[in-house]
Amino acid sequence: QVQLAESGGGLVQAGGSLRLSCAASGRTFSNYAVGWYRQAPGEKREFVAAISRSGDKSYYADSVKGRFTISRDNAKNTAYLQMTSLKPEDTAVYYCYVVRFGSDISWGQGTQVTVSS
Repeated sequence: QVQLAESGGGLVQAGGSLRLSCAASGRTFSNYAVGWYRQAPGEKREFVAAISRSGDKSYYADSVKGRFTISRDNAKNTAYLQMTSLKPEDTAVYYCYVVRFGSDISWGQGTQVTVSS
């Protein structure tokens, strides 16, 4: 199993930026696709973004497209989520995950992002 540790969350004003990091250990990071989900209070966990193993393909939820950028550095076993033009509705706990073969999935513990209006 892969161990994941998110960091970079915090409190930011609307319009501001944050960069989340997801550091992986335990398995070969480059063998896994990486992504982010988020969960707001009382809401279901929702997909935010994902990136392929090599980083050549990325996918985004419509709600964040054009504002968030996912990237990865396989040499550092780390993935990133650059978030800009943040809105209060982006407030949530953000979780990173890695997946391979569709069923080998590991999750991080989450990092809180709070956007004030």
